[in-house]
Amino acid sequence: MSHVAVTGANGFVGRTVVRTLLARGHEVTAIVRRSAGETGGVRQCVVGEAGAAAWPPGLKPDAVIHLAARVHVMRENASDSLAAFREANVIGALRVAEAAHRAGVRRLVFVSSIKALAETDGGRPLREDDPPQPQDPYGVSKLEAERALVRFGEESGLEVVIARPPLVYGPEVRANFLQLMSVIAKGLPLPLGAITARRSLVYNENLADALILCATDPRAAGECFHITDGADLTVAELAKVLGRHLHKHVWLAPVPANWLLAAGKLTGRSAQVERLVEPLRVDSSRIREKLQWQPRFSVDEGLAQTAQWYRSTQRGRAS
Repeated sequence: MSHVAVTGANGFVGRTVVRTLLARGHEVTAIVRRSAGETGGVRQCVVGEAGAAAWPPGLKPDAVIHLAARVHVMRENASDSLAAFREANVIGALRVAEAAHRAGVRRLVFVSSIKALAETDGGRPLREDDPPQPQDPYGVSKLEAERALVRFGEESGLEVVIARPPLVYGPEVRANFLQLMSVIAKGLPLPLGAITARRSLVYNENLADALILCATDPRAAGECFHITDGADLTVAELAKVLGRHLHKHVWLAPVPANWLLAAGKLTGRSAQVERLVEPLRVDSSRIREKLQWQPRFSVDEGLAQTAQWYRSTQRGRAS
């Protein structure tokens, strides 16, 4: 078994990665900004505000899964958002790579985003070698980090693996996905009945499984992989499946996409609306063929687990 260090181990995906590594018998070191309490079997390195770039003395894992990042936010407060994203996602990632290399780490798995490539699919599922066209500071910073890490790997010999997930969901999900479940649970109407655009997504357990394979399989060295559940849903289909697992009827009003886009412009929520009405299908055949990876959970199973978690949180609040 391998010794794997995980930066951002307290995050939504990080917690799942750590739990899965432990379940498979790997030695795990969690590199975090602040302690989230004791976790059995995990060595925890708290690096404070210095972030994961402050490499813990004496830490020499076989591989690092780098999840720590400045994430995409809908309401940006930084006066120069691109500079802020670059500082965390580009410079920060390079510092981790440099420190890991000095410590003798063999491989770094950089968890990027499909937003480093594009916001829409242009008529067919996006492949790893498609020309990148990021559209916002977050996507730009992720692409720049990918390129900087690949160059560093070529110069230093550190094996760099790039992983690009689309929308990640699962228990403890936040942001828009949580809001969607809340609207469905309340029985409120959704103006999504006329939306036919399909979008890829990935259950966090499937993502964790793929990231661990990227960290431990010799065949992954130097590769870039898209990671998805393998089934692309329209947002209307997604709402219906969630409604079934939440035991709620879903009322989908057939509002035309151009009306929604116009409303988005008027309310300053164009980015949110575009994510609902524009297609973003992702081709994840490379990791399936190269590493023989298959998602352990179907979309329906992943959404069922996510809905079950949501129901449990609502019961807890009601009691």
